Order: sequence, then C-alpha cells, then structure tokens
Amino acid sequence: MQVTVEALVNAPIENVWEAWTTPAVIQQWNAASDDWCCPKAEIDLHEGGLFDYRMESKTGAQGFNFSGHFTRLKLLQRIEYTLTDGRQVAIFFSETADGVLIKETFDTSSEYSTEAEKEGWQSILNYFKQIIETNQYLS
Repeated sequence: MQVTVEALVNAPIENVWEAWTTPAVIQQWNAASDDWCCPKAEIDLHEGGLFDYRMESKTGAQGFNFSGHFTRLKLLQRIEYTLTDGRQVAIFFSETADGVLIKETFDTSSEYSTEAEKEGWQSILNYFKQIIETNQYLS
C-alpha cells in the first residue's frame, strides 16, 4: 500500500532542496518527535548513490538506520529511492505562489499500522517545515 504526506513550506526552493539534501541539516530535522534525534546522516546524492540516516531516541534506548539508494533525481524537483527493505519512496518538490509543496509517497511496511506510519512520516515532514520556516537550520 502507498501513502502520501505533504506540507507547504514557506521558503525558496533552493533552501528547501539544500536542507533536504545536506547531512548536517538533515540531522536537525529528521525526527518524528522531540524525544528522538538523527545523530548521523550520510548521503551520496546521485542516481545509484547511497544514504544512511541513524534515527534514535535521545536516551539511546531505541534506534534504527534508515537507508537505501537513490533511483531517480531531478534537481529541485524530485528524489526517488529504494529503502534497504525494498520499499519505494518518491518525493516531489513543487514551487507555488505560497512556497514549496513537498509530497512524499511511500510504500508502507508490514511492521506498523498504516495510520501510525503515515503519522510518523507526516510528523517528520512537519518538523522539517518548522525548522526551515524559522531558519533554525542556519544557526
């Protein structure tokens, strides 16, 4: 099953793209809640390139790697990748009069309910929006 989450980010497309693809910035926003963090982000942004993000609770009690390889890229417009478990993800960046609309479509896993997984991905996207719109990633 595929699910889509989206957010409208009030920022220039170049800033949104840079924040989405820069390891140091990814580490600032890649968490679904305040009690989780992303202590490591490695990214080789080209078709066939790999990425590996470490996501874990701030206590260190839980964690996992979110990794895969890029299958399609179009600068400032699209990122597609396959996760190590075979699930597909497509992210679209569209400029609008009000900012950049980000749409993420992903295959759900069998580990979690569809609703829980959608909520988690949406939370990360919402946190990205907050970090970018308040320029917190620049500090």
